[in-house]
Amino acid sequence: MSQSNGELPSTNPADELRLGFMFALSAYGMWGFFPIFYKLVGDFPPLFVVAHRIVWSVVFVTIFLTLVGRMGEVVRIIREPKNLGLLALSAATIASNWLVFVWAVGQSMVLDVSLGYFLNPLVSITIGLVVLREKLNRLQLIAVALVVVAVSVQGIMSGGLPWVSLVLGLSFAVYGYIRKITPVKATPGLLVETCLVAPIALGFLIWNWDVAVSGVAETDTFLFVVLMVSGPLTALPLVMFSASARRLPMIYIGLMQYIVPSMHFLLAVFLWNEPLDPTRQITFIIVWCALVVFTYDSVTRARKSRVVQTP
Repeated sequence: MSQSNGELPSTNPADELRLGFMFALSAYGMWGFFPIFYKLVGDFPPLFVVAHRIVWSVVFVTIFLTLVGRMGEVVRIIREPKNLGLLALSAATIASNWLVFVWAVGQSMVLDVSLGYFLNPLVSITIGLVVLREKLNRLQLIAVALVVVAVSVQGIMSGGLPWVSLVLGLSFAVYGYIRKITPVKATPGLLVETCLVAPIALGFLIWNWDVAVSGVAETDTFLFVVLMVSGPLTALPLVMFSASARRLPMIYIGLMQYIVPSMHFLLAVFLWNEPLDPTRQITFIIVWCALVVFTYDSVTRARKSRVVQTP
């Protein structure tokens, strides 16, 4: 991820680090409060919400990239068929993720959303094992095994798998993997992704114009404004995250990613009083244990790497 055109970073490493933390906390904070935002549109059909999000994302990100003089990057992406194909896959994946997220928030299943994003880094290393044939060390294997136990406990004790959590965790991990192997920058990539699915979203809104657009604009101005704001809210955290990733060591980024599901968990339990029954308590505790093991392993390996690289 490279810095935006015209950005003049500080030459002071301490200032750069502080700025990186500020950008990261802003990005993760916005993502953490997303359930509150989508509660505002909870009575609106999720398909309409996601369609609006896609269309307004195209509008906002196009304006943003035009203003900062980066539309040339989008043109270069479009001229690469391989990258375009990968972004089509990532677009379908993230659109599915958005749909399940919005639906789950509307159904008061924010705890399931939280669990899904706690699972995400562990699903990612599982993808590395299965798809990339990466070898996991002992601690990583323990973390993955604990996740399997947690999901099994949830399935056996509640009579069904936590499908919302699994879909969100898996879809976001797959999305991250696709974007990792696609050599494009975050914000131009987002514009291409949303442009690829925008014809479907726009066609759906036009087909349901009276309900999805004109009806909302005429009868509920606040709701229509919220739907419009979903565009910049999709892009802004991504832009800030990209800025933080350029300034912070990846180990900090990895540790701070738990801010988002932690905020979701706190909102679900203390703001919306979602039931935290014994089965869910056991599931979360096992997953948290897995994350402790995973995080310890990541920090230990990062320290060893720094020691090896020190002249």
